[in-house]
Amino acid sequence: MGESASVTSTRHEVRIERMTTSEVAAAVEQGASTAILPLAAVEQHGPHLPLSMDADHADELAIRVARELGDALVLPTVRVGYSPHHLGFPGTLSLRASTLEAICADYGASLADSGFSTLVLFSGHIGNYPVMREFEARLAAELAPLSVIVFTGSQAILDAWRAAAEQSGHGAGVGGHADIAETSVMLALHPERVRVDRLVPGYQVEIDDDFLARVLSEGLKAFSPNGILGNPVGATTSIGHACLDAVTGLITDYVRSRAASVRPLRQSPPEHVQASREEDQT
Repeated sequence: MGESASVTSTRHEVRIERMTTSEVAAAVEQGASTAILPLAAVEQHGPHLPLSMDADHADELAIRVARELGDALVLPTVRVGYSPHHLGFPGTLSLRASTLEAICADYGASLADSGFSTLVLFSGHIGNYPVMREFEARLAAELAPLSVIVFTGSQAILDAWRAAAEQSGHGAGVGGHADIAETSVMLALHPERVRVDRLVPGYQVEIDDDFLARVLSEGLKAFSPNGILGNPVGATTSIGHACLDAVTGLITDYVRSRAASVRPLRQSPPEHVQASREEDQT
């Protein structure tokens, strides 16, 4: 695979879908009270990146955040997200905003029964963030007494990407989609998936919430016929490492600051969680 920033094989498993039920129960009893739910997208990323870009990115960030927090496990990534603005490009899939909200609610509905006290959501797809901001309060009310922490700092992510790319003089290449940041992240995670011979500039823009609203309304193709915002030319694994580290830090710091005020008192695991662990010891 070449040089990779992936931490999936270097430390203990935190993805619940890779664990047995007794291993999940044991982790919860030992203090893993937080469940992390990464959201993503399956959508076009220009001529050089696979449609899995946002999902691959979210997979990795979730593992990193869980291990940084130390008391967290990772739920399976919601791989398809809110992407109607990319539907002009073949292969893109999209959920309705209400469907994405319902999936998040369903993921969280049984977590308290398994012994978790906090649900953390973030997205590897910038386009999910307006939807997440809109449903955050409803989701928290629906899942109470489970504490819900929704990281919605899409602008902070873009700023962190620019800072990472600017270290090598490429900050202007950050445009928020299939740009130098995302291309560098994929070079760090899965270099064999990057079509390096197809790197071309896209629509040059410093994306912000106002521009994102226009893209969501008019569709990306209206601004960028090749599906790129920014410029991927100059992407490197070192920029990818820096982007991954920076965004991991953003999410982790936000969760810790919110958890200090919202985390409920630690409760004993439900009877079936305790029983599962006892069965594993027999």
